[in-house]
Order: sequence, then structure tokens, then C-alpha cells
Amino acid sequence: MEFERFKLLVKDNFSKIENKSVLIIGVGGVGGYVAESLARCGVSSITIVDSDIVDITNLNRQIIALHSTIGMKKVDVLKTRILDINPNCNVSTFDCFYEESNKDIIFDKKYDYIIDACDTIKSKELLIREAKRRSIKIISSMGAGFKFDPSKIKVSKLKKTSYDKIASILRHNLRDDKELLEIPVVYSEETFSRHEKTIASNSYIPAIFGLFITSFIIKEWMEEVS
Repeated sequence: MEFERFKLLVKDNFSKIENKSVLIIGVGGVGGYVAESLARCGVSSITIVDSDIVDITNLNRQIIALHSTIGMKKVDVLKTRILDINPNCNVSTFDCFYEESNKDIIFDKKYDYIIDACDTIKSKELLIREAKRRSIKIISSMGAGFKFDPSKIKVSKLKKTSYDKIASILRHNLRDDKELLEIPVVYSEETFSRHEKTIASNSYIPAIFGLFITSFIIKEWMEEVS
């Protein structure tokens, strides 16, 4: 039976999870794992936003990256993959870069949760502010590059992060609204010395970031009062 093993784990909470709608901005190393793991939990509505195509450099860390998918749009590849897992999932795609000019189109439906897995500070800041304006819960991924140690990965409030450059910049940019500093983020406390311009990465840290995000969201939904 579909999702039978997961239903045994979450019991009556499955109906809460199944009826949720999520928006995922960025479906690369982190976001791809969030999308797939939520689909495997039975989430019935997933909207994915990404303007990129699968590149050969993605093979080391992105769940949608295969030699057979190189050159294809990431949102198209991921939609096909999600529907192969859960044909009943309503998957909406936006082949675009999230910015001020298209946010109203993307938000032309109701979401229960926003997952920020995009790469740019400006988009993250815009998304976090928009989430507050629309009273939608959000969790944001910080930097997964140049990391090796899974034990250093944590979920915390943005204001409590340390050793993460993206989080530091966001805290500075969002300092005018203390509520925004309360959002949950996934980050690593691992320190590194960066010399290369290209962001180095491996197969497992972005995946763990993504699975931490899914775990956090599922737990929140299970704790909701019906």
C-alpha cells in the first residue's frame, strides 16, 4: 500500500501531512532533497521554482542530476521524478529566478510552508520578508558548501547562528525587523578556510541539509492541533 510504512510511523497525523501545500525556492543540492523527501511523505501539493538547467557539475550532489538529465530544466526533471513517486501529487513549476517582479505570480495560490533553498542573499531576504507579509511559515537553508562534518549541522533561529557567512549577512540585512531573525534555518557550525572562488561541495552535506528541513517541517505539522 502506498505510504503504508510512513503511515505506521505517523499514524493519524498522515492526513495533516497529506493535505499540505509547500513552496520550494531552489531545487539544487538542498531543495531537490526537500522536494523528494516531502513527496515520499505524501505531501499532496508541491510548487518548485528554479531557473537553472542540470549541469555536469551538479552530478556530485543533486538528486536530479544524472548523465541522462544534463541540459534539461531542473523543474521539469524534478516534476517528473515527484510524479513517478506520487502520481497524485499536484506539482506546479516556475522556470524562473525568484525576484520582486514575479513574486505575485508565484504566490497566486495558498501555501502552508515555504522552503528557501535558493543561492542568492537578495532572493532569500525578499522571500523571508514576503513570508512574513503573507503570514506563511518559512525555513531557510544557509551555506552547505565547504562542509564535511554532518555532526556540525543544526536547525536554529537565524539570530542564534554562528560561523555562517550567509546567516551573518542576512542578520545584518534583516536587523530592522527582529521578528524576521526568529525564523528557523539549517546551517553548519563547521569552520573552513576558503581559497577557491568556486564553491566546493560533496554528495552528503546538501542532502542532510535538505532532510533536516523536511524533518523539521514534518514535526511541526504533527504537533499542530487539529
